[in-house]
Amino acid sequence: MASDLTDEQKIATFRKMADAWERKDWRTCADLLTENGRIHSMMKEEATVGRETFYQRMVSMSSPDKQVKLHIDRIGIVEGALVCERRDEITVDGVSRSVPVVGILDFEGPLISLWREYYDRAQLVAAQGKTAIQH
Repeated sequence: MASDLTDEQKIATFRKMADAWERKDWRTCADLLTENGRIHSMMKEEATVGRETFYQRMVSMSSPDKQVKLHIDRIGIVEGALVCERRDEITVDGVSRSVPVVGILDFEGPLISLWREYYDRAQLVAAQGKTAIQH
């Protein structure tokens, strides 16, 4: 099923997701995905598949000492997909670091069906205050 959302509606959906992400409102984030929606960090082999799988993963990974702010540099629609260039500001125990990210989102109806993330994995790990890549 294709999405009949306007470009503006797709951008508004992403902004709602980003806002909920910053607030750690994982239920709202999950509810913006299709039932079998996929979020795939392209630097990893496996995608997270399914709204409830995503929700449970985010709840289990959430930590009170970590905050993320998504600074959107550019956002637009290319051939129906939302493309967002941003800098994720990750603060762990009061120390902030920034990671450049590009996200590409596909929609089915009003919901996100596939969200691909492109970033440097080692830089993300370092921004989270870790010294080795966790698998």
